[in-house]
Amino acid sequence: MGFRDLLSGVPRDNKPVSLILEMRDRTNTLGGNPVVFDDITEAPGHSAALNVLIRDRLCEVFDVSPGELIDILAWGMANPTEPLMVHASEAEVLENQQKPVNLYALPIPWHYAEDRGRYQSASVIIAEYGGIRNMSYHRQLLRDSNHTVARFVPRHLRMMYETAKANGDEINIAVVNGADATVLLAAAMSFNENLDELSVAAALHERLHGEPLRLVRLTNGVAVPADAEYAMEARITLDVDEEGPYVDITGTVDEVRHEPVIEYDSIFHRNDPVFHALISAGVEHRTLMGTPRAPTIKAAVSEVVPCTDVYLTEGGCGWLSSVVQIKPQNDGDGIRAIHAAFSGHRSMKQVIVVDDDIDIADSTRVEWALMTRWQPDTDTVILSGQKGSSLDPSRSGDGTTSKIGMDATLPLGVVRGPYESVL
Repeated sequence: MGFRDLLSGVPRDNKPVSLILEMRDRTNTLGGNPVVFDDITEAPGHSAALNVLIRDRLCEVFDVSPGELIDILAWGMANPTEPLMVHASEAEVLENQQKPVNLYALPIPWHYAEDRGRYQSASVIIAEYGGIRNMSYHRQLLRDSNHTVARFVPRHLRMMYETAKANGDEINIAVVNGADATVLLAAAMSFNENLDELSVAAALHERLHGEPLRLVRLTNGVAVPADAEYAMEARITLDVDEEGPYVDITGTVDEVRHEPVIEYDSIFHRNDPVFHALISAGVEHRTLMGTPRAPTIKAAVSEVVPCTDVYLTEGGCGWLSSVVQIKPQNDGDGIRAIHAAFSGHRSMKQVIVVDDDIDIADSTRVEWALMTRWQPDTDTVILSGQKGSSLDPSRSGDGTTSKIGMDATLPLGVVRGPYESVL
């Protein structure tokens, strides 16, 4: 199994396309649908896939429903397992080695005129330092042929980097692009403890594909998925440089910062490689942000009331707003679900709770539920002085925000007929 499973049935575009401000425009003319570009002006011999990592396609590839996917992700978090190490001769990702290293020859795109330049945003960084392994996403600005500048948000890799920097150490890493969907989803997860995301990916891979996740060790000692499209040996150096501006998931432009410089030492890729050229603020970005948070929200809500599904909304950028589907058992369960949802994902700003007859992925049906089942003065929770998300430009200067929850569930025992749609 691998990234190419997501490409099954995806249309191939054989017309020439430029990496510079053209790929996104071309996908827009195609309705934002999945596409693979095969004739990239600046990267001959490489293809690029866009809009393929979406919830419906994941469910189709895994043969599960959206609700089942959430439960399986939660199971993977709770049941990490060791991947299978294989010999280099068995690793598809090592079929080719680029010599000399030249990042400009890869399909790293420049999607927005507002961006500083070409960015790889769907590549994951696998780092090992001090006996700890971390896998996570970090956007990387292409600075020159063998250097990028990476934005490290204050999570585990940032802490690892700060520790290494204090010790005067560089960190050996692998930069992986085009891994199996189980790896991509696990890399988007965040944990309070130092849980190895690759062990979560291994559990998901075995559960969903019925076979172990295979890893191969690169010459710098870092292990990578053996069937990834690209695996690049690199080092997080002690140098910093300017990174940004960059169009982030909210569609707003993030600021310029001084961030760590990554130096690339070797680049490997499969035969006929397909680069994952994610569009920031696009559907794949929202999938990667939101889908791994749904299990934590569902788990928190399930502690107070049966929760059947969770959806991080597109309007909320897959991060700031969710719709939670429950089966109320007692009066007040909708309000309790609101508070629990906020505890399950503290960056959220809005929660809407609905009954299980509402399609939570359909914004029209969710708004219909609000307009026919919700009373603002009695079914609303407003919280002030809450920890806000750094992605919310409206948050206060001290990082706090207010939050709103709306209970659009029906009261227990009510005659449901007047509240049910025949449409």
